[in-house]
Amino acid sequence: MEGILWKWTNYWNGWQTRWFVLENGVLSYYKSQDEVNQGFKGSLKVQACEINVSPLDNTRMDLVIPGEQHLYLRASTSQERQQWLVALGTAKACVQSNGKNIDPNPDALKSKKSELRLYCDLLMQQVHVIKSSAQHENGPDTEKMDEATRFLGATCDTFIKTLEECMNLSNVDAKSSLTPINDIPFPLPNSIPSNRKKYSLKTTPQDL
Repeated sequence: MEGILWKWTNYWNGWQTRWFVLENGVLSYYKSQDEVNQGFKGSLKVQACEINVSPLDNTRMDLVIPGEQHLYLRASTSQERQQWLVALGTAKACVQSNGKNIDPNPDALKSKKSELRLYCDLLMQQVHVIKSSAQHENGPDTEKMDEATRFLGATCDTFIKTLEECMNLSNVDAKSSLTPINDIPFPLPNSIPSNRKKYSLKTTPQDL
């Protein structure tokens, strides 16, 4: 997929149009479409980035590689943003993950939940494509169905993996909120007050 997106540059220049190209799991951007042959201005691997969708601006989406790169992007319309989200989500889902350690960043769980919502949306759209292709007026479009089915399988695998990561992060947060037993200030034995009655070895019937 390729097309124009607005990219935040800095406070001096603000939002500027750039030509973006998504190919083979890599998103690259150029100053304009005419300058594609002159080399890209920047790029990132979709597999490594987190896709964050703004709840307030339906044209906004952020691509983040924690600690390395952050792209603030806007599409012309909400429909156009959705097309890019589908393309980015599909590209990310189709790349096999090499496995990552659990991120201790407190925002990691929030980011993973955002990804889950994206994949849910993507799954519904892919199911819709398969259904539409199967019910095509000229007969089932098998080629389109096969492609959509492949994407659907990859998205399901990624959704399940992301869900597992969310569960692991939740467990980490739950464990970190508990105070280790060694850190609980128990009173020393000689400081425990005793109100128990002292008895001698010799007792009388009245004492029983």
